[in-house]
Amino acid sequence: MRLELIDRVRVGEVLGKSIFANDGSTLLRTGVELTQRYINKLKDLGVFYVYVEDSRLDDILVEDDQLNDLKAITMKNMSKIMKNVTEGNKKGIKNSLSVVTDLVNHIIEMGDINKSLYDIQTFDNYTYLHSVDTGIMAIFLGIAMKLSENELKELSIGAILHDIGKTKIHNDIITKPGKLTNEEFKEIKNHPIYGKEILEKNFFISGEILKAVEHHHERVDGSGYPYGLTQNQISRFAKIIGVCDVYDSVSNDRCYREKFNPSDAYELILAGCGNDFDEEVVKSFKKTFSIYPLGVCLKLSNGVEGYVINQNKNFPDRPIIRVLYDSETKEPIKFYEIDLLECHNIVVSSVI
Repeated sequence: MRLELIDRVRVGEVLGKSIFANDGSTLLRTGVELTQRYINKLKDLGVFYVYVEDSRLDDILVEDDQLNDLKAITMKNMSKIMKNVTEGNKKGIKNSLSVVTDLVNHIIEMGDINKSLYDIQTFDNYTYLHSVDTGIMAIFLGIAMKLSENELKELSIGAILHDIGKTKIHNDIITKPGKLTNEEFKEIKNHPIYGKEILEKNFFISGEILKAVEHHHERVDGSGYPYGLTQNQISRFAKIIGVCDVYDSVSNDRCYREKFNPSDAYELILAGCGNDFDEEVVKSFKKTFSIYPLGVCLKLSNGVEGYVINQNKNFPDRPIIRVLYDSETKEPIKFYEIDLLECHNIVVSSVI
């Protein structure tokens, strides 16, 4: 299947990956034929890309049904988690967070990162999906850093709850489309403290989770907030969550800015190594995550356009692409593949 810009999707094409609502329910399920009404509705919801089926790319498999189910369950539980946490309902929190264990176990056993990190974002599902995807990214990164199973569980809970403190901030500030005033930004910078205050009322929330939430905006050079901590003063979990939070945030549209393109988002993390972000975490990030998701169309420096069909491990910017069309006439051709790892004189110019 291919990942296609919504404006390039044609009526009659078949959806290749399900799209979820804020509560984890399915808006459109894999296999649905896309009508003009569906396409218009997706545009209204702020969807920019969708996966569509394509027999020439049928070896690209981006659906992990079990992970989809676990993510949907987790998203359905997010409102319960937030409600139980803010109300201090200890039993309710414990029950609603039990889904995190299933998520961790699945990723440890059979998680495929290429099937995990590109979900269709809508305006209404961003908040919960960001929390869940930050948790999933953190699990993959934690595995790469050889954390124990119990550490992975605590890390993922901290990641999923990292922005819980924003529930104490007025929604007009959270959703403000323009630049924040100094007072508004000062209030935003308090959300890690609010998050810790909310969570520490619950006796089974560990100190490591509390520090992860409280420190996730701290930066190793002391430029972060709320305390300006440096290096080893910052929780290891928070260092991991901080990278995942920033990468997922800038990779998606927000009310106050458009998303970064994939290479810019990736370079933002690498450029922050040793200043904003811990070197060990960034090193693992580079080994774990690729820049371009499977199925996305890339334009190369030689004018050729093709779809990413595979990644080259440890070379996140040098995927293997499959060319389906003549670069000038746009007519279908007998497809062929280009391995950018072997073509040193060709680079990616843009994402189509």
